[in-house]
Amino acid sequence: MKFVKSILLSVALLFALPALADDPIETGTFNNYAIYGYDTVAFFTENKAVKGNKKITHEWRGAEWHFSSEANRDMFKADPVKYAPQYGGYCAYAMSDGRLVGIDEDAFTIHEGKLYLNYSKSVMKEWRSNMAQFIAEADALYPTLVDL
Repeated sequence: MKFVKSILLSVALLFALPALADDPIETGTFNNYAIYGYDTVAFFTENKAVKGNKKITHEWRGAEWHFSSEANRDMFKADPVKYAPQYGGYCAYAMSDGRLVGIDEDAFTIHEGKLYLNYSKSVMKEWRSNMAQFIAEADALYPTLVDL
């Protein structure tokens, strides 16, 4: 009888685990804005954080993305994976340690055509000191921590 109960408990936990996963896109606490309403395309085209316009949006992966121009929105719509930050906009350094942490939009790196965000500029400096290792670790952990 104990064996049957153990099996049933294991199966129940297996189905409950996905419900415990976090959102795939970091949106903060009080809204559903991806990367706090900043224009993800502008990181690539202007090499800086640019606040998006609340009237120029697109929904992707359950989050509302804001853009500073319709052209940027259209570029994102055409290829969101190309422009979306890695790890859903969570801090790349923290993700390498299995933690879901918010970001400072000015602490970013574009590496090999991908956008990585960090919690702060000091964390970004540490992250840049060993990007290859941190990326490999974060790549492995991100899918296990969020509901993709």
